[in-house]
Amino acid sequence: MKIRLALVGATFLSLGSVAAQAGNLDLNLNNDAVQFEANGNLAPNLELGGGLLSSDDNEDVTAMHAQVMGTESNRDYDVGIGARWSQFDTDYGDGGGLGLGGYGYVYVPAIPRLSLGGYGFYTPGVVTSDELEDSLEYGLRARYRVVRNVDAYVGYRRVEAEFDNRHGDETLDSGALAGLRMIF
Repeated sequence: MKIRLALVGATFLSLGSVAAQAGNLDLNLNNDAVQFEANGNLAPNLELGGGLLSSDDNEDVTAMHAQVMGTESNRDYDVGIGARWSQFDTDYGDGGGLGLGGYGYVYVPAIPRLSLGGYGFYTPGVVTSDELEDSLEYGLRARYRVVRNVDAYVGYRRVEAEFDNRHGDETLDSGALAGLRMIF
C-alpha cells in the first residue's frame, strides 16, 4: 500500500505541472480509496489531463487515465466531452482501453456557489487491450465554491470492468467520497 501511495503521489506531482499553467487539481477520498486528478488547458476550451485511483474497496485496484476534453464553462454550467485512455492493474485482471464520455454540472440559481452534476466514461471492447473487455466509470457530485478558486464536494463513484478471464464483470470501486478541487 505504501508503494502504491508513493506512485500515486509521484503521478500527482507530475500531472500537477500540466495544471500549473491553467486548469485544476483534484483530490478525493474515502476509507477505501484515494484519487488524484490534474487538468490543464492546451488551448481555449481544450483540456489535457490525467488521474490515478488507488482502491482497496474490492481487492487491490490501481487505475490510471489520460484524457483530452473539449470544455465550456460559464456562470450557468460547466461541461466537457472527450476521449479517455484508462489503464487497470487489478487483482481481477489488467488492461486498458480508449473510452468516450464527459462531465456536466449546473449551478443552482438560488445558491450560486453550488453546482450539481456528474461524469461518465464508457470503454467498449473494440478498443481495449490485454484482459480488459470493457469498462464503465461514473459519478455524481455536489460541489460548493468555498473560496474563489476552491470547490469542496461530496459525491459517489463507481468503476466497473469486465475481464476476459475467470473473473468476468467486477465492480472495482464504489462508494461515497469527499474531495477538494483547486482551480487555477
